[in-house]
Amino acid sequence: MEIPPLFKQGASARVRVTVFALLSVVMLVVDARMHVLGTIRQALATALYPFQTVAMMPRDAANTISDSLVALNTLQKENRELRQQQIVNAQLLQQERLLAAENAQLRKLLEMQQKVPVKSIVGEILYDARDPFTRKIILNRGSQQGVEAGQPVIDEVGIVGQVTRVFPFTSEVTLLTDKAPAIPVQVLRNGLRSVAYGRGKTGSLDLRFMPANADIQKGDVLVTSGIDGIYPPGLSVASVALVETRSADSFARIVCRPLAGIDRHRQLLILLVEQNLPPRPQPDVIDEKSAKLFKRRLRDSTRDNSADDANATPKDKPAEERKGTASQATPAAAAAAPAPAAANAASAAPAKPAAKETSR
Repeated sequence: MEIPPLFKQGASARVRVTVFALLSVVMLVVDARMHVLGTIRQALATALYPFQTVAMMPRDAANTISDSLVALNTLQKENRELRQQQIVNAQLLQQERLLAAENAQLRKLLEMQQKVPVKSIVGEILYDARDPFTRKIILNRGSQQGVEAGQPVIDEVGIVGQVTRVFPFTSEVTLLTDKAPAIPVQVLRNGLRSVAYGRGKTGSLDLRFMPANADIQKGDVLVTSGIDGIYPPGLSVASVALVETRSADSFARIVCRPLAGIDRHRQLLILLVEQNLPPRPQPDVIDEKSAKLFKRRLRDSTRDNSADDANATPKDKPAEERKGTASQATPAAAAAAPAPAAANAASAAPAKPAAKETSR
């Protein structure tokens, strides 16, 4: 039976493999020896490049997507790490700035401590007082460190306040701008003395009861006068910010701004000034009943004098004086008149027996 042409077989597979292998070896040898296949190879590569590109597109797309995802994850991780590092660096920078400012403040306090002639210690502010209507702070120095009530507190510029209450390990300081304290000051330019009072939350000071013609100008520096025996003389207190004078007022309105860092610093200097002032004299104790009696007599005498002055005229006053003199002389004459009558009666009584004897 004849095999159909479709199913006819040519040379066997083994023969074909052998032939193609020998052909390949020959082409390799010829190409290596004579270099005659370079042009053919380049032409085939050029012709097949578009097909290679199309065939490689899925692989390149997959690699690009994978690389993009990996790069995105890497960038996000690095971004998180850099942000955390930035936060840490910012905190360190803030701490460094705070430490630098604190160091500068402590250096200035050390220089001020060397300038002040009295013994002093450095105190740190713990917190503000709980009373919102006062200007007070709490320091970490108390009676165990030698702090006493009444001692002044300063910074590197000038007066900050005064110690008002002392505890074993803490102390309460009333700031200069509180309404309670008053500090004797003088103008540095001309030595004019006055007393500065705080104004509370406004953070300023007043010079009260200063005459309208007082020699004080805007910009004058006020320093402690030292006449109170508490604050050392020459410490800066405030500068004059406002001077107002009115023709209808007897006193000028003078507003001052404190020079010290009232609410800016954390460390302050406590001057350990010894309070050697003499005790205040005791006030005179007056009995309440005696005081009322004295007031009543004084009121009655004032009322009588005013009534006499209102009723009497200038012409009547000499007549009254003469009348008073005559009235005083009449009783004296009446008292003196019986004396001669008694004397006459006494002299006439022994004369009668003498007459009888003569008649006998």
